[in-house]
Amino acid sequence: MRDEAPGIRSYAISRVDGAPLDVYEPGAHIDVTSPSGVTRQYSLCGDPDLREQHLFAVKREGASRGGSSSLHDHVEAGAHLLIGPPRSLFRLDATASEHILIAAGIGITPLLSMAYRLVRQNASFKLHYFVRDQASAAFLPLLLQPPFANHVALHCGVEPDRADAEVAECFVGVAPSAHVYTCGPGAFMDCVVNVAERYVPAESIHLERFSAGPATTTDAAPTVDFFDVEIASTGSRVRVNKGMSIVEALASIDILVDTSCGEGVCGTCMVDVVGGEPEHRDHCLSMSERASGTVICCCVSRSRSPVLVLDL
Repeated sequence: MRDEAPGIRSYAISRVDGAPLDVYEPGAHIDVTSPSGVTRQYSLCGDPDLREQHLFAVKREGASRGGSSSLHDHVEAGAHLLIGPPRSLFRLDATASEHILIAAGIGITPLLSMAYRLVRQNASFKLHYFVRDQASAAFLPLLLQPPFANHVALHCGVEPDRADAEVAECFVGVAPSAHVYTCGPGAFMDCVVNVAERYVPAESIHLERFSAGPATTTDAAPTVDFFDVEIASTGSRVRVNKGMSIVEALASIDILVDTSCGEGVCGTCMVDVVGGEPEHRDHCLSMSERASGTVICCCVSRSRSPVLVLDL
């Protein structure tokens, strides 16, 4: 364990049996069960090509419900933690001419793993890191040394009324064929997305949220109070009433869908859609995935059509 900045601690973990850990793509996260029994998702922030250990970092949250505070207060070197396999909805796009990584605060974690991979590929990229000051910047000594130093730009103490202009400076000279990746507080990412859309297509903007904000939906059709979910493999149906999740409705007919965050952030409960029109309320699908209508997060999303057919 190592304190990376005030309130931010990194944890290097290895398998008890010494076997290599799972392969993962940069931007992935894992479920970590703290000593309190609470399971939370944390981004992997180490070198994804090193399988001897995984590295994740945890910010102590003031309003912690037992996840971050337990990891900070009750974990010591040599402790055993239960983790899940890496999962990722936040990936580098191999077709990009260049990669623009924009982080704020603890949002540096998934972008750091991307930087490791991009350096190894000798790819064109820039990592913009927004922090209050250098003392609060996690992993700063690492980022200011080779091989990262020439790719990193530090933005310290940017006031909210200057955020739009400061983010816009990150796109000076950026080609329309670039892809943008951002992680940090919700308001910061909203700013990055709004600015980035002036320079690159919306489908070239990728983001990772740590927590759910207000649900975002499209205005394609009015929301229905209830709908049926049909199981493609059997044709059986179950009613999803107002105030009920698809996960809950499926459980009532003994079909269990894996869930983790329950907020539409982690993507654990994603299921393919083969019929009907989803109403997306998640915070993890990309714009292109939403537009395709071929996948849904069952913990929070609903249906705009009377029947939604799932690939189950």
